[in-house]
Amino acid sequence: MSEKHSLYKYFFCGGLGRVFSITLGYPLDTVKVILQTMPVPKPGEPPLYSGMIDCIVKSIQKDGFKSLFRGMMAPLVISVPVNSILFLSFGLGKKLFEKDVDPSMPELFVAGAFSGTLTSFLVGPAERIKCLLQVRDDGTSTVKYRGTFDCFKLLYAQGGIRNVYKGTTATLLRDIPATGLFFMSYDSLMKITVSKDTCPSNKMAACMFAGGVSGMCYWIVAMPADLLKTRFQTAPEGKYSGLMDVFKQLMSREGPRGLFTGLTPVLVRAFPVNAVTFLGFEIGVKVYDWILPAL
Repeated sequence: MSEKHSLYKYFFCGGLGRVFSITLGYPLDTVKVILQTMPVPKPGEPPLYSGMIDCIVKSIQKDGFKSLFRGMMAPLVISVPVNSILFLSFGLGKKLFEKDVDPSMPELFVAGAFSGTLTSFLVGPAERIKCLLQVRDDGTSTVKYRGTFDCFKLLYAQGGIRNVYKGTTATLLRDIPATGLFFMSYDSLMKITVSKDTCPSNKMAACMFAGGVSGMCYWIVAMPADLLKTRFQTAPEGKYSGLMDVFKQLMSREGPRGLFTGLTPVLVRAFPVNAVTFLGFEIGVKVYDWILPAL
């Protein structure tokens, strides 16, 4: 993506990359949400799940393998076009800096942060619905939602559009810095590893490596805000007065380490998923150039 592409190409190929990544990475995203929202054990009690593998095994034993894909419709319906807009807005941000030379690393960061800002307002509702559908029934509540659209209707009926957008501030806090780092690291790594003489197979390998590393960078930065967002979005009404209250309760019960609960499945997922995202983007570029070489 260090090459100069048209905005149409950014839009089409960004969406294709997202289809690839959702299909591969959704089960581990579900595990991340389950670990982030499991009840805090009382003194002397073991946690509900000892870790990623234990969570996967118990989830499959209780609800079957398909439970790991619960809520997948929301990101497919919303996140694919959102990812198209994410890449489009990054391309637009890059073009604002492009003159006679390629954008610098700070300029790439600003372009990425710009794209993260725009898409957060679309991602927020999808994240709210996805997380509510992913959270397991721990015995203290009953399953409320039959699916993505049923969840949206009930949220809207309970509190209007403001209820659907609950937690979007945390999404902004997550996506602005993390998306800036995401695109900056990818473009920078591609410039280092790929030249005009690089053969196609090596270019694809470099693309997957750069995509995987940039995805891990994204989540290391994004994890604290993502955890606060997930707990706030999935908590019963009235449990938290706001994001700061989520933060205070977490710090008093779990300490700073609690901000990174669920990081293991996130990083295990991040490298292959983002490698595939950018591989899908580069494949999309080739398909696009073959079908519409003039655009």
